[in-house]
Amino acid sequence: MNQLYPIFLKANVLNILIVGGGTVALEKLSFLLKSSPNATVLVVSKDFDEDFLNLANKYQVSLLKAPYNKLALKNKQLVIAATNNIEINKQIYADCKANNIMVNVADTPGLCDFYLGGIVTKGNIKIAISTNGKSPTLAKRLRQFFEEVIPENIDELAENLNKFRKTIKGDFSDKVTQLNKLTERLL
Repeated sequence: MNQLYPIFLKANVLNILIVGGGTVALEKLSFLLKSSPNATVLVVSKDFDEDFLNLANKYQVSLLKAPYNKLALKNKQLVIAATNNIEINKQIYADCKANNIMVNVADTPGLCDFYLGGIVTKGNIKIAISTNGKSPTLAKRLRQFFEEVIPENIDELAENLNKFRKTIKGDFSDKVTQLNKLTERLL
């Protein structure tokens, strides 16, 4: 049973740490920046792949070329451990837990407070997909499916519904009833 509680984080107001500079860290950083290009991110790694450096240089990503040290956790609210060393990843997890920091250890569901699922974005519309950490490949395929079937102009509909919502009179219940009537034929 999937007991995850989905939330949408404002990554641009959080201090995020990624530990690692290789392929897996690149995937995590790419995922983060695709959704939140203004995210505040520090990346700590002994080495950085060329593709990683290219992506980091396109955004406001801070890089620290150094081995992991728990001092990097200072003032961080979210951490992603993506090194190729399981012992270092476990240490990052333990350090985060000791400091009440949310942590995701890549490809290790048992060492994760949260998962990075598939995300479909069409303007203001964002849909998150989770497989409860069981199959990132399925989440990717579902993301691709929804990207194809959701029309590009869905954002126009959201904007128009927002304008209409502002014109509705009555209490909350009346507004919900009117919006439900208006949108019931969408599906």
